[in-house]
Amino acid sequence: MANAETWDSVPLAPPDSIFKLTATYKSDTFPQKVNLGVGAYRDDDNKPWVLPVVKKVNEILLNDPAVDHEYLPITGLPEYTAAAAKLILGADSPAIKEERVVSVQTISGTGANHLGALFLSRFYQWDGPKQVYLSDPTWINHFAIFRNVGIEPLTYPYYDPKTIGLDYTGFIGSLESATPRSVFLIHACAHNPTGVDPTKDQWKKIADVVLEKKHYVFFDSAYQGFASGDLDNDAWAVRYFVERGVPLLICQSFAKNAGLYGERVGALHVVPPSKDAANRIKSQLSVLQRSEISNPPAYGARLVSLILNDPALFEEWKRDIRTMAGRIIDMRKELHELLTEKFKTPGNWDHIINQIGMFSFTGISTDQSLALTEKAHIYLTTNGRISMAGLNSHNVHYFAENLDKVVRGQL
Repeated sequence: MANAETWDSVPLAPPDSIFKLTATYKSDTFPQKVNLGVGAYRDDDNKPWVLPVVKKVNEILLNDPAVDHEYLPITGLPEYTAAAAKLILGADSPAIKEERVVSVQTISGTGANHLGALFLSRFYQWDGPKQVYLSDPTWINHFAIFRNVGIEPLTYPYYDPKTIGLDYTGFIGSLESATPRSVFLIHACAHNPTGVDPTKDQWKKIADVVLEKKHYVFFDSAYQGFASGDLDNDAWAVRYFVERGVPLLICQSFAKNAGLYGERVGALHVVPPSKDAANRIKSQLSVLQRSEISNPPAYGARLVSLILNDPALFEEWKRDIRTMAGRIIDMRKELHELLTEKFKTPGNWDHIINQIGMFSFTGISTDQSLALTEKAHIYLTTNGRISMAGLNSHNVHYFAENLDKVVRGQL
């Protein structure tokens, strides 16, 4: 009798770099260690912060006798998905008024990216090979998500290391030279990992070229409100593209802006040109979702639904968002001041205050990043990306001092 399968042909995969970084940080006993790797908000004492409005809604749900544990519909909690669509598109969105927005509750932003990619893989009218253009750099998980559904990722120029800013010319050039009807994944705001966003004038030109070339835009919106502290301001690009009639979908996450990382609350919104197309798309998204998760989890969706649909709770949430965004903006200012005025660190550090959102691309090299981790116990990714949320009034001086040393080659 032949032996049972021994799986000898399965190669050992490398650990996820971010989660490995966090594990190494946790096991480090150095008292001044700093974790600038993980994309999760921390308060000024480096503690996870449960938003006050979330605590309040938790109590409401716990004491509501009508709350049960029944299945949600396949496409999610309807009052949640409708409110989530209004949040990103605007309550007066022409697409919502014309009933041509398809909204499906997903397993946070990752699930939205997967379902959106799977839908395009099955139903988009590809003119050639199935390909998606991702910004260089982008959230590393984008590559695996698209490859898993048979779409090959290509990259378009986005970040310019010389200016530590946007390679606008390269981005526009890529849109112009790509085959018509190509799919471009674009970060809606607070680009991860660079923190570099186009200006409104640049967004307008990007939309012009997208329309001219008939491209399809795959928006990833993980940081609405978290970038500037203003929900409407951070949704500007998405709403502008919808008004212009750009064919698109949006992946939405409430992990960052509601601090609900582990509850996995997300949504996919597809915006076709007609109500009839919307009905057909929703029917197929329902089939795809059913085969994978049957139906999405209820708790986080109920929580967010209450916040979005109750005017008083919504105002409280906006205050909490301003608290988080405000602290990160303050850290940017303090780090910039320390580098430019106290330490007089060589080079221009204005990108620290010009970039937006949770992350900042420092512009330091891989060797310098590794030196900070190995010699100063400052944990960051090797591309020089830091999570601004990991900085606080207790550690920003230590970080700035060691960043200055590594730039001068003295660490």
